[in-house]
Amino acid sequence: SLVLALCCIHAKGQDIHLSQFAETPILRNPALIGLFNGDVRVQAVYRNQWNSVTIPYQTGTMSGEMKFPIGNHNDHVTAGMQLTYDRAGTSRLQAVQILPAINYHKSLSNDKSSFLSLGFMGGFVQRQFDPTHLTFNNQYTNGRFDPYAPTGEEGRLARVGYHYWDAGVGMSYNGVLGEATNYFVGAAYYHFNKPKVSFYNDKTIVLDPKLSFNLGITVPVSERVKVIAHYNQLHQGAYSEYIGGALIGYGLMDQGLESDRGMYGGLFLRWNDAIVPMMRLDMGAYEIGISYDVNISRLRTASQAMGGFEISMVFKNFLNSRNSTLNSVTCPRF
Repeated sequence: SLVLALCCIHAKGQDIHLSQFAETPILRNPALIGLFNGDVRVQAVYRNQWNSVTIPYQTGTMSGEMKFPIGNHNDHVTAGMQLTYDRAGTSRLQAVQILPAINYHKSLSNDKSSFLSLGFMGGFVQRQFDPTHLTFNNQYTNGRFDPYAPTGEEGRLARVGYHYWDAGVGMSYNGVLGEATNYFVGAAYYHFNKPKVSFYNDKTIVLDPKLSFNLGITVPVSERVKVIAHYNQLHQGAYSEYIGGALIGYGLMDQGLESDRGMYGGLFLRWNDAIVPMMRLDMGAYEIGISYDVNISRLRTASQAMGGFEISMVFKNFLNSRNSTLNSVTCPRF
């Protein structure tokens, strides 16, 4: 029905979610952009979900970040852009987001190892669906479906697409424990402008604000081995999500913990939803990650425990210029 097709706009489907959430920092917390070892970073993620249950839900994202040292090179600014495309279900309910972001990193130590960051993001969102792929109760007569029968929604449905402006703000702190343990903590508040979201032109329906809490840490275990852990928690209306886990990494090329080449494997858990095995390969400036959601929710009988496949690709590097942050900041290695 149309209600089922559109309810996700005002319920659990308000925002997209990814298992490799660390690869979309603007969606996680705009104050987390720039927390990487380099001047520029480009990230892309593709997710395909619920193949075993219905028409697949598909999500694609691409983001870019660039850091600029300012003043005496103690502080720096990161500018970023997030692009997303999401399409779900029979109705082809889709959303396109164009979200610029900016983050200011204030150095809190003489050795440039700890920073307090304040980030903002805001941009354009467009949503639409295809009503020709939906069926309605009024189109069934004596158990037979008539696609030409009136749907009963003609006088209620005002539009099949709309757009709105969105905004979010976040803060984070990143520092170093001991000599090589990097960590960050952060929180973000999205949709504080309360955009109106309704295909019925109902101006009383607004997108619920979302509160996000973030944590990440990299712990060296030996000259070649380290553990990278991430945790994310969000609350939006009646919906809450808790996801966390860790990757164990092995450095290659006899460069120890400083190696930018390595293999990683680990496990994440989205509470009451999915267990997510994950692998990552670092190849210098390039990274590739693969994960798969093993469904453990109440849908597991229908889904046969099959959830969503994700693949991520990352490029990051330093600029060959005097404006590089290579010698001006100590960057977390996540």
